[in-house]
Amino acid sequence: MSGTTGSRAAGAAPVPSRFDLDDDTGRGQGGIRGRQARRLNAPNQLWGSNGVALGPDGRLYVAQFLAGRISAVDPVGGDVDTVVPMDSPVQSPDDLAFGADGSMYIADLVPGRVWRRSPAGEYTLVADDVTNPNGITCVGDRLFVNEMTFDGRLLELFPDGGAPRVLTQGLALGNAMQRGPDGHLYYPHMLTGQVWRIPPDGGAPEVVAEDVHEPVAVRFDQGGVLHVLSRGVEGIVTRIDLHGTGSRTLVTSGLVGLDNAAFDTENRMYVTSYASGGVTELHPDGRTRELVPRGLDGPYGVTIDLGGTVYAADHYRVASPAATHEGEPSSAGRAAATGGVTTHTLLMFAHGIVADGDLLHLTSQYGQVQTHDRTTGTTRERVAGLRQPTGIALRPDGTLLVAETGAGRVIAVAADDTVTVVAEGLDRPVDVAVAPDGRCYAGESRLGSVLRLDDGGPVTVAEGMGTPEGLAVLGDDLYLVDTAHRTLRAVDLTTGRTRTEAEDLPVGPPPGVVPRATPALIAGGLPGLAAPFAGLAATPDGALLLSANGEGTVLRIEPAARRTPDD
Repeated sequence: MSGTTGSRAAGAAPVPSRFDLDDDTGRGQGGIRGRQARRLNAPNQLWGSNGVALGPDGRLYVAQFLAGRISAVDPVGGDVDTVVPMDSPVQSPDDLAFGADGSMYIADLVPGRVWRRSPAGEYTLVADDVTNPNGITCVGDRLFVNEMTFDGRLLELFPDGGAPRVLTQGLALGNAMQRGPDGHLYYPHMLTGQVWRIPPDGGAPEVVAEDVHEPVAVRFDQGGVLHVLSRGVEGIVTRIDLHGTGSRTLVTSGLVGLDNAAFDTENRMYVTSYASGGVTELHPDGRTRELVPRGLDGPYGVTIDLGGTVYAADHYRVASPAATHEGEPSSAGRAAATGGVTTHTLLMFAHGIVADGDLLHLTSQYGQVQTHDRTTGTTRERVAGLRQPTGIALRPDGTLLVAETGAGRVIAVAADDTVTVVAEGLDRPVDVAVAPDGRCYAGESRLGSVLRLDDGGPVTVAEGMGTPEGLAVLGDDLYLVDTAHRTLRAVDLTTGRTRTEAEDLPVGPPPGVVPRATPALIAGGLPGLAAPFAGLAATPDGALLLSANGEGTVLRIEPAARRTPDD
């Protein structure tokens, strides 16, 4: 695609996209009619990278919770191959481990399942009643898993049959664990900043490290030194020589949102990031080598401020693509771009977003509307307890409009946080947009229609729109992303005529993949998997910004001359 930016050196091969949009025509596979489009960041090959393990073939196997797939990475060149595809029986792989016979065991978090994938590629269900299975490890032929929940359990599972054996419970959010040099199982309590251990044959668990910074994973290197990864923004790794001098040292990597790690036979450490994907080699002194570039996990909503900086709501954070104006880096992009993306703040479950001066207003599909102040770095909750709010827009008077998808309504949030209902009795509104005259529009994703929300009730202005998600208004036209047909559509708000502006957009699952049933939004009382959302925003110069969640980019779709209506 014309104007592609990325993190690889000049002359290096472009980062591949599963939608084959790396040509230089600006048209993409199938063509973009009437519009030129360019990426503001490089595609992301790993939509979030979570559990990682060294496989029998020497490759790094990476679980991608958000994407619902597992990939194998060449630790030399960084080539990525899909091993467990998006339409496999596995819905939300969060961690994985290999048994002595080469079988892959997978913690499928949201549905509460543990799978065995044989060396021949056959899937067998090991357990289906584990609450939020996360950390998983093999000790020879034995399989252990823990639960990421309050009062979680650590279990031994038996792939050939037999009831699970409970080693202990009371885990305060378990996560990645491993057998230590002393034969014990080591695991973190994410909520309490502790590392625990327990004999694999049972016994009393004991604390081995306290005051560890936001522990998310424990890993031992080839020399038996314990490495505890932090899930925070600084990318801290705490090294504890438990079985030697007892010393503790910190390595600050700058890798936002670490998730897991693996050591190869030469003691090289490879780390993953739930917040930005990718795989990175981390040296003992904090230096890094990017093996698979990091990028955007979604993106979901997208917006632009008056200074021209683009912001994406990226599930775990607010981030900016490095390029904004005609391929030039934004001020944010110049600061700390990795994978063509800058992280501004870790903000859990950021989905809809709209800029408002120094403020960013956001929704979470888990029920919140929040406002983040970029000048102070603070975030305050405006509304809680909503049913899957997704898209958000700003009225000229500062009132926020929110598509409360799960409740079938659109609400308004005033400056004093008073909530009023704009429209209710809708089916599944996903996004809202405000026209220059102040009128509000909503897209019905399941019904394929666009509504104008008048005082007298909703008025249908367009039908047959497939699955409309992101909405934006430019002049007399309302634009929408139809993710069912991967098109950009325009509705003339004066005449009601519609036209197709772009086709073969990189949104949704890749061509040929039949989407599985959407995993649960809530799992074990904690957030599960939020529905994807391809956001759309208008720029002051008449372009459109698209959350191309099928490849992990933000696309700038350039202004175009008015086209002949399709219908």
